[in-house]
Amino acid sequence: MSPISAPDGSSSAARPANSPTGGPEASPGGAPPRPRPGAEPTEPGVAERATRDLAAQFEDEKPGRVLSGPAGLLLTSAALAVGALALWQVFRPLSQGSKYYLIIFLAGVLPLVFLAYPADLRLPARLRARRRRADNADKTATRPTVTDWVLVALTVAACLYPVLPIRIGSGGGGYNAFLDRQGLLAPTDLVLGTVLLLLLLEACRRTTGWILPAVCLLFLGYGYYGGLLPQSWPVAHAGLDFSQLVDAFHNSDSGFYGTPLDVAASYIVLFTIYGAALELSGAGRFFVELSAAAFRRSRTAAGRTAVASGFLLGTVSGSGAATTVSIGAVTWPLLRRAGYPPERAGGMLAAAGVGAILSPPTLGAAAFIIAEYLGVSYLQVLGWATVPTVLYYLGILLAVEIDARRSGVRPVVIEVGSPWRLLARFGYHFASLIAIIVFLAVGVSATRAVVFAILLTVALSFLDRTHRLTPGRLVTALVTGVRGILAVTAVCAAAGIITATTTKTGLGPQAAALLIGGAQAATSDPTLVLVLTALLAAVALSLLGLAVPVTASFVIGWVIVGPALLDLGVTAPAAAMFVFYFAVLSEVSPPTALAAVAAAAVTGGRLVPTMWQTLRYALPAYLTPVAFVITPAGLGLLGIGGVQRIAFAAVVVALSVAVLAVAAGGWLPGVGPAGAPERIIGAVAGVTLLWLEPVPVTVGATLAAVAAAGVFARRRSAGRPSSGSPADPVEEQL
Repeated sequence: MSPISAPDGSSSAARPANSPTGGPEASPGGAPPRPRPGAEPTEPGVAERATRDLAAQFEDEKPGRVLSGPAGLLLTSAALAVGALALWQVFRPLSQGSKYYLIIFLAGVLPLVFLAYPADLRLPARLRARRRRADNADKTATRPTVTDWVLVALTVAACLYPVLPIRIGSGGGGYNAFLDRQGLLAPTDLVLGTVLLLLLLEACRRTTGWILPAVCLLFLGYGYYGGLLPQSWPVAHAGLDFSQLVDAFHNSDSGFYGTPLDVAASYIVLFTIYGAALELSGAGRFFVELSAAAFRRSRTAAGRTAVASGFLLGTVSGSGAATTVSIGAVTWPLLRRAGYPPERAGGMLAAAGVGAILSPPTLGAAAFIIAEYLGVSYLQVLGWATVPTVLYYLGILLAVEIDARRSGVRPVVIEVGSPWRLLARFGYHFASLIAIIVFLAVGVSATRAVVFAILLTVALSFLDRTHRLTPGRLVTALVTGVRGILAVTAVCAAAGIITATTTKTGLGPQAAALLIGGAQAATSDPTLVLVLTALLAAVALSLLGLAVPVTASFVIGWVIVGPALLDLGVTAPAAAMFVFYFAVLSEVSPPTALAAVAAAAVTGGRLVPTMWQTLRYALPAYLTPVAFVITPAGLGLLGIGGVQRIAFAAVVVALSVAVLAVAAGGWLPGVGPAGAPERIIGAVAGVTLLWLEPVPVTVGATLAAVAAAGVFARRRSAGRPSSGSPADPVEEQL
């Protein structure tokens, strides 16, 4: 495949970092320092490395170390063993049961966090100066410290303690003895359970920052001190002592070894290995080139290529920020040449990249948790996500078309071949994606389906001499897949603190009653209570997502907000997908907006304007999930309820997305600019259409027609050309 060339002659064929690690060929130890924001690679090799390195820094995790020598060998060997065990478990599960496997899995993964991620604590100025001098004198800054090695050893001991067949005081004695002590822990159980608790909090801090550990400690404090709250308070409970909490965390099915960790160990690790193998086979580069080839003759080729690349890469990525960096490294030179300001281009890239977490067949980690919580197949979750994904990208594409006309974007020549020729030569990269869906459809489990897809990817890779998955490259894929789930595993295990505390204290129903009570204080109408509860839940989930990663945001949201929606008669699929979408949208929500931060680093644009542009592109996605829950017809958006309901919901919400895109962008394609009155009427129409009942739909459609008529009248009175004219300087700054 030939590289995509920007019009200025520079190569932009950076190989996208598809896997959630920021690229399969990245060093298992972590990523080197990122390139200067806005820097444009000038040769393919540099571009590929720059893309992988930058993608690794904008994961849900913080950048890790570059390890070499014994530490690097140990990490690679351990990751390879964990990957092999995960694959073996699919066909030959350990006879002791799934919890036994989770204990072994955590013992293999958690110690690697302390090798791969530095403590990164702020030191006093004098100590920092001393450390800097030492680092300059001896280039060992990226090596694990003595403290790190101590934590590694302590983590191995604490994780393996439940299965060690040796007596330690009144504890120990093997797996069965450990289970028999549930509810009545020995002192050794209590000590090592506390040690594991502290190690998980530190692992989360190293990989995601301080906020998630603080949230976990808040739940821990609530479990311990909640009995001291006035019993008249809705969130008060009888109180738990510390041994009860540790028992709930360490020796129950809702604690460390609960559903979130089960999902990470059974599903996510396999999909990250699959993503790494697919990327190493050349699929990522093919997807980007195919997107460019499909739109190379279009006036909005640069913008369409960015959006289409985000969708195609998202089918195998499941990571918003990494996909943003991947498509940005390739398409930003084209967007810049077309005349997009850095902030607007960054908003487009971030919105397109976040769609990776929403795009089948590889959704984000929370989607697997949905399947486990609701006891449904992963194929059903994919079905629920299909229509909303199409609507999400429809909104972005419309925004791209509107921006192109409003801003006078220039045509850009994209030097790629025919899309049909690319499909004929490299279209086999779609085979494994299709295979996953086919396997799921015929009843094969998700774990086996992805393993078969990996095998198919390996076999087909030999059709391209430069991307053959030789044994050495397969090892790289395994190691990279495991390296990509270090942060996810720490987050999922720590989520057990939240779920176990919520279960033991009954916080879920109490919080649900509090949320519903707040809505009932404003109105007694059942329909309005549901609407207000949904809006309050959306605000709460958006705020929560600003603080913690998507997976943790979903888990917390499900145990707190989920019961409120279920109590009001919302179906479980609608409630789960509602929580899922708002957890995902935290990646584009100011003031954190991780995907927007990644996009700004690529384009060199100002951060805050990039965030607001991202919010504008993703606006319909914030409103569409509300339609899931406020009317029964909204289930049609999830593919539930028959062809007629699905078609009605899809068409009406597509009209809503289109109207909202025009209202946000201020331009009606094919007609001309929309003034403030038309934009306000359009916004009201778009929101009204989301209420999928005959009367609101009729009112919304009428308002949309009024807004369109106003734009026609404005064009006729102004005498402007219908489209393609650049906006005036003041309008361009909006």
